[in-house]
Amino acid sequence: MASTFFYLCITVKSKSNFDFCSHSRLFFSNSSPLPSSSDFLHRYKFGQQLEGKHRRKLRRKLTSPAAMFSENPVVSDVIATALSGGIALSLLRLWEETAKRGLFDQKLNRKLVHVSVGLAFMLCWPMFSSGRQGAVIAALVPAVNIIKMLLLGLGIWKDDATVKSMSRFGDHRELLKGPLYYASTITLVGAVYWRTSPIAIAAICNLCAGDGIADIVGRRFGKHKLPYNRNKSIVGSIAMATAGFLASIGYMHYFSSFGYVQESPEMVLGFFMVSLAAALVESHPLSTEIADNLTVPLASVLVGSFVL
Repeated sequence: MASTFFYLCITVKSKSNFDFCSHSRLFFSNSSPLPSSSDFLHRYKFGQQLEGKHRRKLRRKLTSPAAMFSENPVVSDVIATALSGGIALSLLRLWEETAKRGLFDQKLNRKLVHVSVGLAFMLCWPMFSSGRQGAVIAALVPAVNIIKMLLLGLGIWKDDATVKSMSRFGDHRELLKGPLYYASTITLVGAVYWRTSPIAIAAICNLCAGDGIADIVGRRFGKHKLPYNRNKSIVGSIAMATAGFLASIGYMHYFSSFGYVQESPEMVLGFFMVSLAAALVESHPLSTEIADNLTVPLASVLVGSFVL
């Protein structure tokens, strides 16, 4: 009696990589003919075709616009814009109230705005559709703040609570520097690089988490100053590199869970190098004169272009 055992194994390694393996073990009696080489070739081609179909299907899925709230990507992006804008506005209102009530030191309150707003906005990126459309529409949210900073900084619009929460000394003209650069950086990085690029992660994380934590830690514990910049401390620079790096790793895992980036040890090393470079640039006296909200993201983008 002829007995036949056929085992077919299809192993899925990840969302974007497939390994197809076909193992056939055939046991025949003497009266059963052995399979010819053409049979094996046919089975192998069938496996390759099946694998190719999986790859093409996955590629179409990743490149097609994903609509989270509606089948129409435009409608979905409008809803995502309203939600992310509402979250950003709520955070700004929260820090305006704390500044108005004097719950925190004015400089600390300013840095809490600096750390939280950009990182919270980046958390909202998965709500938008894929491709250039989602990137451009998402960039409109921080772009509104560019207009707001210009109006407040030029004195056209009066809002003492906002000025107090975002400035060092309560002067509305300060908003034309650091806060304007901050909003412009997040707008441009989001529109140009978007969520599929680790450069966007590195630039925003080092700007928000890195630079923000550096100032908070440096003011509290920075007794030992840097020899080449007495306005910066050793512990502040270490805190910046650490916070920027850890935030980048966190967002790498976050966007990887959506399939936007492929996390790897090489990417982790790249983030470390970018955060180290950003901390060195921030500690340089030139950053104090120009504004680290401009020099830090520029350094992150430049170094990230080589190592990420």
